[in-house]
Amino acid sequence: MRHTQFSYTDERFADIQMLRYKLENFDALTLQQKELVYYLSEAALCGRDITFDQFGRYNLKIRKVLELIYLNYKGNRTVEDFKELVVYLKRVWFSSGIYHHYGCDKFVPGFSEKFFVDAVKALDSSVLPLGEGQTVDEFCNELLPVIFDPKVMPVKVNKKDGFDLVETSACNFYEGVTQKEVEDYYASKKDPNDKEPLSYGLNTTVRKRDGVVEENVWKIGGKYGTAIEKIVYWLEKAVSVADNNQQRSVIESLIEYYKSGDLADFNNYCIKWVEEKESAVDFINGFIEVYDDPLGMKGTWEGLVEYRDVEGTRRTKLISDNAQWFEDHSPVDSRFKKKEVKGVSANVICAAVLGGGEYPSTAIGINLPNADWIRASHGSKSVTISNIISAYNEASRGNGFDEEFVIDEPTIQLIKKYGDICDIIHTDLHECLGHGSGQLLPGVDPDSLKAYGNTIEEARADLFGLYYAADEKLVELGLLPDSEAYKAEYYSYMMNGLLTQLARIKKGNCIEEAHMRNRALIARWCYEKGHENNVVELVRQNGKTYVRINDYQQLRSLFADLLAEIQRIKSEGDYNAARDIVEKYAVNIEPSLHDEILERYNNLGLPPYKGFINPVLTAVKDSDGNIIDVTADYTETYKHQMLRYSKDYSTLI
Repeated sequence: MRHTQFSYTDERFADIQMLRYKLENFDALTLQQKELVYYLSEAALCGRDITFDQFGRYNLKIRKVLELIYLNYKGNRTVEDFKELVVYLKRVWFSSGIYHHYGCDKFVPGFSEKFFVDAVKALDSSVLPLGEGQTVDEFCNELLPVIFDPKVMPVKVNKKDGFDLVETSACNFYEGVTQKEVEDYYASKKDPNDKEPLSYGLNTTVRKRDGVVEENVWKIGGKYGTAIEKIVYWLEKAVSVADNNQQRSVIESLIEYYKSGDLADFNNYCIKWVEEKESAVDFINGFIEVYDDPLGMKGTWEGLVEYRDVEGTRRTKLISDNAQWFEDHSPVDSRFKKKEVKGVSANVICAAVLGGGEYPSTAIGINLPNADWIRASHGSKSVTISNIISAYNEASRGNGFDEEFVIDEPTIQLIKKYGDICDIIHTDLHECLGHGSGQLLPGVDPDSLKAYGNTIEEARADLFGLYYAADEKLVELGLLPDSEAYKAEYYSYMMNGLLTQLARIKKGNCIEEAHMRNRALIARWCYEKGHENNVVELVRQNGKTYVRINDYQQLRSLFADLLAEIQRIKSEGDYNAARDIVEKYAVNIEPSLHDEILERYNNLGLPPYKGFINPVLTAVKDSDGNIIDVTADYTETYKHQMLRYSKDYSTLI
């Protein structure tokens, strides 16, 4: 691999800092594996437009016209309107649309309507994404309220109780239907006795035609077909260099699913994918996570290409090899435990390329597939992404965060000593075992928790990791250095859930995102339930609020109690209990505390969100066109990467 100048941190804008990640030990891969990474990476980038369109029906048009203005504007580029337009464009690139990637609220443009209209009219109309027969004036009038009116399509995903979540969400999964119509439509399709159910609704747009509710399938020949054709083109190339016959069959199964759109084919693909565990190179490609759908059914398109971190995987293998012990000793009701844990595969991996819903902001750990019955019968794959975690850790060194929010010097030193390893172990437990633990009772609909399902599921996995982080088993296995280490994770988690994650939420807003709701639920529930025994308290020192933990072992007992209840809710499909616990603990914010955290965080000058610039993978070819190497370059800027992706991977506009 060609080595180029490298820095973890890159530019900052709005509330975001861009980072880079290294492809550690990429040269240790064989040429065939590098070629596989290259083809899969191209497939991961070809779905970009799908994600933009899923997050809002005007996103692609808005991105296109903003890029045209940016590239062709002849006026003074130092005026505030133009500079604000550039920031807005960078935010649109980052969030795959006009809604905040975490908070889901619509961006407020810092440029004027007049500036925008004048800039659009100065462009050659032939390059604008006009509708058939549409004039430039009509085009502007179509986009102006979407961009500038805060009352028009104001939020991407609305999960507020008491609203029609479909009609009040701007995500582009539904057309002209109500929440009740959608729920009734899928209820009519489901068989409660089906032991191998389909992931109903995962890959379709629900719409109404002539008064009839129907689905428009995302497949070749259907919606998003032109983008999926490009994805399949690169997947077919990947087939020829697959690591083994089983992986070749996995990729071929994904291609078949993309062609048919049949969710039975998706199940077949998932089973083959989860059972293929030998290849050093692996990938995620498709309509996967459902966090961006208010009903928790529609899969956001995402891509991730990965290769194994051999040294790190020795750690996760210890965890997965003991999966049955962890399941057996879980503090949940025995009815909800798996009698036999099957096929748990846990790897530490390096990301090679991020795409779709995993780009530029990405997870640090992933557990798939999502179907509970496949997990129970065939197992799951979990990954912890080591080079992404390393980039986050390197970027946060010495930034003053702990000194501002941690209560005292001994606790700061505790976190400095154990924080990195505890974060990794908690992520491993969350992904490797937490999501794969437990079971639904017979006949329980996997979608029964509806809009609260994602929050409950993330809380379940987090609590599993928190409970076991303090177990002597981890010291016995050599995963943690001693019996004090877990305290660093407990303190950081409670501080984040009660205080510091509020820095990510705009003043006056509630908590909307599922992972943030999960952390608030856990921290606030434990704070309230432990109040009588003073387990955790919020104290004031020098006019500032801090978390103090007085009894770490009692806090572990509270985590156990909550895990038992959350697993019961999940296993029984208890919608009312899910709604009650989420609405009580996970949604609302005390205004004065919120103001304090925002002020303290802003004084540090730290952007609350981070995202990543992909390395540029280049296939080096000989005179006959054969690939003889794949190199990685880290010098491409955020702006140039986004403009290049819009040029090279625009498949829908």
